[in-house]
Amino acid sequence: MATFISVPLKKSSEVDLVKPLSKFVTSTYPASEDQGEYLRAVEELNKLRKSALGRPLDKHESSLEILLRYYDQLCAVEPKFPFSENQLCLTFTWKDAFDKGSLFGGSVKLALASLGYEKTCVLFNVAALASQIASEQNLDNDEGLKTSAKYYQLASGAFGHIKDTVLSALNREPTMDISPETVGTLSLIMLAQAQEVFFLKATSDKMKDAVIAKLANQAADFYGDAFKQCQYKDNLPKYFYFQEVLPVLAAKHCIMQANAELHQSVLAKQKKRFGEEIARLQHAAELVKTVASRYDEYVSVKDLTDKINRSLTAAKKDNDFIYHDRVPEVKDLEQIGKAALVKPTAITPPLSQKFSDLFEKMVPMAVQQSMSIYSQRKAETVNRLVGTMREATNLCNGVLASLNLPAALEDLSGDSIPQSIAEKARNVVQHGGLQSIEQLIKDLPELLTRNREILDESLKMLDNEETTDNELRTKFSQRWSRTPSGDLYKPLRSEGANFRNILDKAVQADQVVRDRYNTHCDMIALLCKPENELNAAIPSANPTKTLQGSEVVNVLRSLLAQLEEVKKERETIEGEIKSVTFDMSTTFLTALAQDGAINEEQLSLGQLDQLYGSYNQRVQASLRTQEELLGKVQTSHQEFSSLKQSNADSNQREEVLKKLASAHDSYMEISNNLREGTKFYNDLTEILLKFQNKCSDIVFARKTERDELLKDLQQSIAREPSAPAFNVPAYQSTPAAPSGPAAPAPGPTPAPRTVFPVQPQQPESKPQPPARPPPPSVIPQAASTTPASSQPAAAPTNNPPPMAPQAQGPPYPTYQGYPGYYQMPMGYNPYAYGQYNMPNMPNMPYVPYQTPGQGGYPGTAPAGQPYPGYPQQPPQQQPYYPQQ
Repeated sequence: MATFISVPLKKSSEVDLVKPLSKFVTSTYPASEDQGEYLRAVEELNKLRKSALGRPLDKHESSLEILLRYYDQLCAVEPKFPFSENQLCLTFTWKDAFDKGSLFGGSVKLALASLGYEKTCVLFNVAALASQIASEQNLDNDEGLKTSAKYYQLASGAFGHIKDTVLSALNREPTMDISPETVGTLSLIMLAQAQEVFFLKATSDKMKDAVIAKLANQAADFYGDAFKQCQYKDNLPKYFYFQEVLPVLAAKHCIMQANAELHQSVLAKQKKRFGEEIARLQHAAELVKTVASRYDEYVSVKDLTDKINRSLTAAKKDNDFIYHDRVPEVKDLEQIGKAALVKPTAITPPLSQKFSDLFEKMVPMAVQQSMSIYSQRKAETVNRLVGTMREATNLCNGVLASLNLPAALEDLSGDSIPQSIAEKARNVVQHGGLQSIEQLIKDLPELLTRNREILDESLKMLDNEETTDNELRTKFSQRWSRTPSGDLYKPLRSEGANFRNILDKAVQADQVVRDRYNTHCDMIALLCKPENELNAAIPSANPTKTLQGSEVVNVLRSLLAQLEEVKKERETIEGEIKSVTFDMSTTFLTALAQDGAINEEQLSLGQLDQLYGSYNQRVQASLRTQEELLGKVQTSHQEFSSLKQSNADSNQREEVLKKLASAHDSYMEISNNLREGTKFYNDLTEILLKFQNKCSDIVFARKTERDELLKDLQQSIAREPSAPAFNVPAYQSTPAAPSGPAAPAPGPTPAPRTVFPVQPQQPESKPQPPARPPPPSVIPQAASTTPASSQPAAAPTNNPPPMAPQAQGPPYPTYQGYPGYYQMPMGYNPYAYGQYNMPNMPNMPYVPYQTPGQGGYPGTAPAGQPYPGYPQQPPQQQPYYPQQ
């Protein structure tokens, strides 16, 4: 009776995990010990997949352990790598477990760039191998029973988990073996078998009959549910559905119900309900009789039948002679209770007891993404604070340059270079002067062009692949079932558009820098000249030594010194702001572990406010201090200007000094901008190269997927019939030739393309010719006809049995008045009778045609006597099909 159903394993194609995962690791994590460790982990993951899927697995727990470890590792690695069609694209190909394929088309398979698909198929193999291991257990001992029940429940839980998650994991129609209907049915079957194992355990332990009856009844209920599921159309593949599952489930349902009735009858006997005992035993006997008559080739119930019959005979004998209890109807019997001791095992990774995460130190992608966004927010905060201080400093320098400070205070003699101007000139020369700026300006277009070429090449790859995909989609219509490239590339195109927008803004910023350089180019060139040439280029003016040591000059110098202190303080604050560090990964990991999700915005803004709140207050205080000092400077400068002796020469000299001071400030700002621009373009080049690699990887993966899908479509087209099905005409249909010792010997096939029944052989000693046909109603032709009511003669014994009709021309026309008989060509008749003698055929016997008035045709020969001169009729056989 112990016939258990197991599930075959799915087969997977080989996948190279090393190259794409290693590329991601090297591009995401800097060269360090962690990167080397991650690369080694990638190698181990690839080896683990080959061990789990690249070789036949034994029906042993060690093989299942490898599958469980690989499944656990997939679950652990899924949140740490961006597995998707448009990021880290890995295409996994799996064959249908139940489809054996055809000679030309191959088996059904599905290729998807989805780690969820890989997890689903691996979990299917976990369930299938668990069912095989359970089926191989020795159920004659407790250890085998416990192991079998454990793995049947694991298989049921795994199939049930696939049923709940497969559609969301794949986002498309799965193959038949992992469809929700199929795995749902398999889950029920495994659960029923686990319950049956518990029934066997209770039986071997000789537990109470009431308990055993409930266990058996529950198992029968599980088998009945599984049987109903199997009856749905296309629920399981046809060969699996009709040949294996359905008969076994039906038999097991009856057997478990019979066992329940048997043990319940014992309980009825103990309660002195002898009529109920007999009714239950009779019902059990009917059930096992049904199994023996219908499903004997699948399940043997001989022992159970003998046991039930012995109990039934004894019960009837006792009741007939002693108790005389009324035997109730089966429908009136009390329902047997149910006791479910099994439930599907919950699939909660890790499933393996020996699992250790190969990428334990790698943070999940959710944390990586949150860290990336946090880094952007931090950079924006730093740039905002630093930019605010630099703008304030530039504003201060501009105001002082417009007032010709501090040069106006140092140029009281009117004929020498002010000290501040001399320092600024030396500063410009130290930074490279005009030559360095011109070289930086010259390099910018080359860097821009390089970045544009990388971006254009990346987008061109996407365009070409999308064009090919659209052409194939137009050609194959609905058969081209993969995700459209246009939808898949939307994030990449959005990212590319963002890069292009960044480059366009950079070009505008570069032009602003060039315009500013052109404005101050002459004065910057003047600052780069030797000190004597610079002094000669500055106009001289009347001395204003009378103001030397005046109160207003001292106030201005004090205010300028305070402004210099403000600038130095800003440099200190900027350095401190840039040096602030904080590891947010711990915070994000804690939030992910507690809540299952990360509220990045709330966590990041709170932490940034805590880190940079005090710096923001110091920057604002610096701005207020500068504003107050500049106001005082402007007031004092007005007083200083009124005391100063004004003339044309002094005004011209002051104007030149202002331009020189402004040129120095512009030079420093332009130089910084150009260096930042060069760094920006170089950094953008690295980012664009990563973007190009991403585009290249996804295009390559799409090309591989396209080739695989084209191959599948070709196989599918090869399996399809070349023309629609059509009905064969009735006259071309022939039954199979009779077989056996009485079958006629091989010989030529009769000309008419129909098979006629053959009469039984007559035991005459002489040949028996058929009856003479009546005269035809049309002009005689060289053909033989037979009345519609007579049977045609059978072929000689050396003729072959009638063959199925071959594809040839249309049927011969029938004689009017003789339907169903066909005219044969002249001179062709293998039976050698009924031919008319024609002038050009002298060897044929002449049979005169009688005109009206002549005597009739001779009558038939007496019974058992043949016509003289005719060959004896060959042995006859009974018709193949029964006659009406």
